[in-house]
Amino acid sequence: MEKGISLPVAYTPPPAPASTTRCKSLKTITKTLALGLPLYALYAWHTNQAIIPSLSRAANVNFASQCEQPPPLKPSQNEKLDQAYDFLSTETFLNASVARLSGAVRVKSESFDDLGAVGEDPRWDVFYDFASYLKKTFPLIHSKLQIDKVNTHGLLYTWEGSNKELKPTLLMAHQDTVPVPPETIPAWTYPPWSGEYDGKYIWGRGAGDCKNQLIAIMETVELLLEAGWEPKRTILLSFGFDEECSGRQGAAYLSKFIEERYGKDSLAVIVDEGAGFEKTWGTLFAKPGTAEKGYTDVYITVRMPGGHSSIPSDHTSIGVLSELITRIEAEQYRTHLEEENPYFTQLQCGAAHSPHFSHKLKKLLAHRKHHSSSSSSSSSSSVSSSDYSTCKTKDYLALEAAREGGPAIKYLMQTSQAVDVISGGIKTNALPERVRATINHRINIGETPQVVYDRLTHLAAHVAKRHGLSLHAFSSDEDGPEPPNSIILSKSSHELLVAPITPSLSPLSGPFSILAGTTRALYGEEVIVTPGIMTGNTDTRYYWDLTRHIFRWGPGYDPSDDDAGFGNIHTVNERVSVRAHVNGVKWFWMFLRNMDEVEV
Repeated sequence: MEKGISLPVAYTPPPAPASTTRCKSLKTITKTLALGLPLYALYAWHTNQAIIPSLSRAANVNFASQCEQPPPLKPSQNEKLDQAYDFLSTETFLNASVARLSGAVRVKSESFDDLGAVGEDPRWDVFYDFASYLKKTFPLIHSKLQIDKVNTHGLLYTWEGSNKELKPTLLMAHQDTVPVPPETIPAWTYPPWSGEYDGKYIWGRGAGDCKNQLIAIMETVELLLEAGWEPKRTILLSFGFDEECSGRQGAAYLSKFIEERYGKDSLAVIVDEGAGFEKTWGTLFAKPGTAEKGYTDVYITVRMPGGHSSIPSDHTSIGVLSELITRIEAEQYRTHLEEENPYFTQLQCGAAHSPHFSHKLKKLLAHRKHHSSSSSSSSSSSVSSSDYSTCKTKDYLALEAAREGGPAIKYLMQTSQAVDVISGGIKTNALPERVRATINHRINIGETPQVVYDRLTHLAAHVAKRHGLSLHAFSSDEDGPEPPNSIILSKSSHELLVAPITPSLSPLSGPFSILAGTTRALYGEEVIVTPGIMTGNTDTRYYWDLTRHIFRWGPGYDPSDDDAGFGNIHTVNERVSVRAHVNGVKWFWMFLRNMDEVEV
């Protein structure tokens, strides 16, 4: 899964800073006075404390209305199908499921950023082995469903429904894993391709990202076929093979194939890998991802004259690049929470349902909700939500949520920047003539990649001027020769806007409510289902035109698993709880049947 990883639950927030950089704006002061606040509010503004006016009115905000929970939703009773579902809770099924997932982990299916063309680079050939494993392990699927192999290794399974008027349901996962660096193998508790089962976890690369989801989907469909179920709604299974290197050969081709067959906006719902469960404020939240941050990589290249290192210039190209990186890292992007950001809904769910929800957050949230609602009727006497997302007004709600929740929460509300790759210099006695750094960005909801380009251009201009270099920022002739004595900013072709946000305030028959009702039927009504946001990206980036209802969701959950399902993905000792895996099978079973029994 190409995504951000949550930090451990045991996070202790730092104390609030005594002071921070203040956006000084006459407009802010004018709006504050227009609200008719008492004098202490002006004092609060000058001391950088949150302004929370009209608390008596704001306290009446009905947060529960913004976090309605559907009742548990179970499929209709059917004796044969009910017996098959009960089989999922047996030791016999658990042992067989362990064997299937362990076997999938043992098939080494790494994908690499520098892979060549499919059919030419032999490293793609591992996916022949994985497809063969699936065929051997799930014989009914391979004998009864239509199978299309797209761009050689992309797998699309089609289970035709009896009612062609119903839009299909699409379930997704990916076959590939991130590589295992050879030098890390001694640090693994069990070898990374062993699929070892220790009685609780299955260990190995891909166990949690995301062969567990792929195998759970296949197990579900195989068992439904065995039970003789005949769906009314067509079911599609789409498995890419290069998600970990952006899906250009897998999901990109699969999505086009599906669109050519069914057309735009042709699917009822998509469920792909993604977010899971979170324990916070005394509540267990299920957080299917209804949004993804945007993405862009920026390359910074510095070209300066070479020469012998015994007579160096005052600043080498490495030094100049280091200076620019230091300037970039000295200030982060602003933290702000747009109301369409799913985390805003989770805050409302916390205020409505969580016994330990922060009192300060609740006041700030009530303040935001009060003035957001009043802005529609009296724009001259309120602070609109858009004002909170400008640099002229601090977003105290977002800042407090980030302070209490730590980096894992902060980056749900902030564009991130990470200097991930740097190269330059070839010899100790030769001045480096060319150095380069790559900065990865995940774009916050409410912003676009242009925010990144504008900021980096501004910072690079200062460094270029200081060292007498020319600046070439995101020019159209990036493919031409690199100018000497220059700083060059360029972006990768893999630019991604913030994903369209999946509706979550849909009617009781809407896909979100069906997903939420299925989740509460499996895990209990104490679970609060709220839309979540992905800090990384999944293969769904290629499927936006096929439906508005896209969920990045890992439905398997084990209450006794401290990893909450993340299981060290992308690092040493990746693993998955078998109980969580079996619960994932149960969820897919109920979800497919529930989707078959409603009109969407």
